[in-house]
Amino acid sequence: MVATEFILVLFLAGFGLVAGLPMILLPLLFAPKKPNPIKSETFESGQVPAGESKVHLIMQYYAYLIMFVVFDVIVMFLFVFGVSFLNLGLQSALPMVSFLAIILVPMGYALHLAGKREIW
Repeated sequence: MVATEFILVLFLAGFGLVAGLPMILLPLLFAPKKPNPIKSETFESGQVPAGESKVHLIMQYYAYLIMFVVFDVIVMFLFVFGVSFLNLGLQSALPMVSFLAIILVPMGYALHLAGKREIW
């Protein structure tokens, strides 16, 4: 039983490697090898940029992005914990509580940053 599950994990890792390898190799094959001013020039939607940038990028939603990532990880692990709680028993509650205590630190930091609009 364990060997079958391990083979599935190896298959998944192999698929990830096979799917990700072209993303690494294609730029090596087709990227410009000899940069020149025309190849290195930036462009905006296919057009040559004119002048300086007119928009200052505002980072006011960065804290909310951090919160989304933290909530995403929490929900993923809480779902697995909730599904397997009856099989694991009450002794599994301590690792989950410690996980939540550790993962809520970045959430508190993000909430702290969300209240400081002057730094953005």
